[in-house]
Amino acid sequence: MNRVVIASNNPGKLLELAALLKPLGIQAAPQSDFAVTEADEPHFTFIENALAKARHAANISGLPALADDSGLCVPALFGEPGVHSAYYAGRDGNREERDARNNAKLVEQLRAAADRSAFYYCALVLVRHPDDPTPIVADAAWQGEIVLEARGRNGFGYDPYFQVRGARLTAAEMPAEEKNRVSHRGQALAALAAKLAAAP
Repeated sequence: MNRVVIASNNPGKLLELAALLKPLGIQAAPQSDFAVTEADEPHFTFIENALAKARHAANISGLPALADDSGLCVPALFGEPGVHSAYYAGRDGNREERDARNNAKLVEQLRAAADRSAFYYCALVLVRHPDDPTPIVADAAWQGEIVLEARGRNGFGYDPYFQVRGARLTAAEMPAEEKNRVSHRGQALAALAAKLAAAP
């Protein structure tokens, strides 16, 4: 397998996944190259949504497909934003406007919280074809806490407010190469690569 379609239109995810797949000798093609529309994500779990997106992209593109469903989970908010991370504060506007509203809502809800611990979670699903009965699934979590003031200009989404556990940096203050190595997505892809190498 030397080429997969990435089942996402999120430019931040596309850049990260392409960078992470390159050392494996896998070329990542965005689903927009094949006119793949956004898949429905009606499920309550990241893994179910990732599987739905991967099957949808593989069906339309005719290629193996890799889907990522990920988000920020905050125990003090009973796991929210969770699978609703991208549209936590609504669907109006472009991605930058939604990110700004999402972050504003998150900070406001946690401003008086004693516990602002949080974790990013990523589920990756790779299907070889749309009806693949044995998709390769990997997941990982990245622990941290929410800070009330944005720091850093890298990354996307909640990164400026996510301070990594054991570091004084937010995800948006980390160089891209370091973030790709230690993030939820980087850890999940490393696990997926190991499973792919061991697959028959």
